[in-house]
Amino acid sequence: MKPERNPLCFVITLLFVLFHTTADHEGLNKRSSILFSTVGRSSYAFDIYTLPTNGSHNNADEFKLTDGESINYNGHFPSSSATPTILSLLSPLSSNPRAAPLLHIIYVTERNGSTTIYLDTVYADGNDHATRNSALQVPNRDQVLLVGNQQSNGLISMKDRPNLVGDCLIYVSTHENSGVARKSWAAVYSTRLTTGLTRRLTPYGMADFSPSVSPSGMWTAVASFGDREWGQEVEELNTDIYLFKTEDGSDRVKVVEHAGWPTWADESTLYFHRRGDDGWWSVYRVTLPKSGEMTADSVVVHRVTPPGLHAFTPAASVANKSFIAVATRRPDSEFRHIELYDVISKKFLEVTRPIMPRAHHYNPFISPDSSRVGYHRCRGKGNRLLLENIQCPLPEISLFRVDGDFPTFTPEGDRIAFAKLPGLYVVNRDGSGLREISTGMAFSIAWDRKRKGVLYTSIGPIFASVSAKVDVISINVDGDELEYKKLTTDGKNNAFPSPSPDGRWVVFRSGKSGHKNLYIMDAVVGEKGGLRRLTSGTWTDTMCTWSPDGDWIAFVSDRENAGSGFFELFMIHPNGTGLKKVLQSGSDGRINHPIFSPDGKYVVFTTDYAGVSAEPISNPHHFGPYGEIFIVRTDGSGIKRLTHNSYEDGTPSWGPVFLRPADVNRPIDGPECSFDDCHWLSDLEIEPASSAV
Repeated sequence: MKPERNPLCFVITLLFVLFHTTADHEGLNKRSSILFSTVGRSSYAFDIYTLPTNGSHNNADEFKLTDGESINYNGHFPSSSATPTILSLLSPLSSNPRAAPLLHIIYVTERNGSTTIYLDTVYADGNDHATRNSALQVPNRDQVLLVGNQQSNGLISMKDRPNLVGDCLIYVSTHENSGVARKSWAAVYSTRLTTGLTRRLTPYGMADFSPSVSPSGMWTAVASFGDREWGQEVEELNTDIYLFKTEDGSDRVKVVEHAGWPTWADESTLYFHRRGDDGWWSVYRVTLPKSGEMTADSVVVHRVTPPGLHAFTPAASVANKSFIAVATRRPDSEFRHIELYDVISKKFLEVTRPIMPRAHHYNPFISPDSSRVGYHRCRGKGNRLLLENIQCPLPEISLFRVDGDFPTFTPEGDRIAFAKLPGLYVVNRDGSGLREISTGMAFSIAWDRKRKGVLYTSIGPIFASVSAKVDVISINVDGDELEYKKLTTDGKNNAFPSPSPDGRWVVFRSGKSGHKNLYIMDAVVGEKGGLRRLTSGTWTDTMCTWSPDGDWIAFVSDRENAGSGFFELFMIHPNGTGLKKVLQSGSDGRINHPIFSPDGKYVVFTTDYAGVSAEPISNPHHFGPYGEIFIVRTDGSGIKRLTHNSYEDGTPSWGPVFLRPADVNRPIDGPECSFDDCHWLSDLEIEPASSAV
């Protein structure tokens, strides 16, 4: 095999010094808290389930493998080559050393505020385990943490797509800074479980996703941009399939262009997905040459699944090569389901739709003997958190995901306001006293810093044209009755209000001129008490926020590429002087929703600065699956990533109190499993199939 380039692979130890900046972040000596939202994440409640691959199915056949803690997804059934390693890990703590394991499952879990990889072994309990549909009913379970922060020098990161071969765990991690704005931090690593030795397999300067190890363990296939940069795609990534030696990442070579999510059937056969020219997502097969040079020109590619339905995230069957498992979206269903596809008879067998038609099922994987297919779905019950504590790389900051949008602390830090789109709520920081204060569509919330109990928000459609009817209002939530006051007069997309620290003025975004620019008005009576234009131009200035000392207003703007929607972070004095650019995310990146730190020395924001961390098709819907929470000093230095995931994190706020780093339950449960599958699967322009599938 001829390599495309030689990767630089370095062994990671606890003494490894990262090449990216580890700023001292002076000014953060006073402890504080950051809140943020994540689209749909609070209702995922994912667990991993399995069904037999033979015959028809009913509810009694489905077996839940994971334990219902947090969310669990992207499972992997280890092969027999890993059995000695698994037994060595389990032997000191086996709950029933005489019982035969029913199944071993390796999976990603988001518990204790970080993403980790676990091994669970579920033991059979007598002769009736086949009728049990919940692993919670099985008393004998061994659970081992395989990879956490300790394998990444203690750095927080996203982990994904584990594969165990022998004693080596292959997986994705995002703990190393790519060093380039908008270049993904996702890379493939190998951890030897018997020694803890961790090695990077992805060359520096590249990003790899969705690793799959060949049956022999010799080769790993990945979806990768190669030397290209991420092109801001949020539906199908513009990746190719690369192979490299699992042992050390050497002999890297591109074998298929325009492809993602590889899976091995044997040493010379891979399946993958791509969106075809006809618009349908389909699964394809690539046959690798058994001798000679390996290049993209030496392989043979065939389309496997037909048009007429979307099929993606395939899983090949090693023991029985006559079928594969796929996730599908059929035209007659708005739900994602798992199906088996017979590659010989070219027929589908629906697996999950007959037993749970109105639930999404994700990312199938097949057992080594091909007798079972695994997948994850929402379990439909469990505690829904109001505040989910997320491990933060800065000990001075307590970081929380909020089950709501635009979460905002009061100046005292005792209450939090948030939106539900629609609906506006206020709750005590301990989760008590939840109140709905508006039933309409409200977004962007800020508390008055002088008048206790007064907040400002925008009422109207959140993503709308410059002339859409959106107005800024104030609400006094502490009066005997809720007091509402409309502050803007023309409804020309007036939004993102932020009061001055002395309580006299409010800065906001408006489309009064035909373009979205910044204005300042009286905080008590609104435009009627005075209105001044702060910025002007044919571009968009928006998402403004007033600094705690009153000297600066931060905002984002596409003024350097008007109309592009690519926003950069700027600051300006309230009198219109001193305009300066603080930060941009690459040449055409996005920085949104800036908020000052309580001391005014930093800004927190959401951005695509770290690119994407996984293939978006493998997750529920996210408008911007690149969104992560970062902070930066107001002079543009000391940029620091706080969150690591493949979701859309956004609308952060920074409060003056340090909340105890512990989850807070939601006082009233919301709807279960209330998240959407990828919207764009329904919106794609596709050619009609020539015949029914």
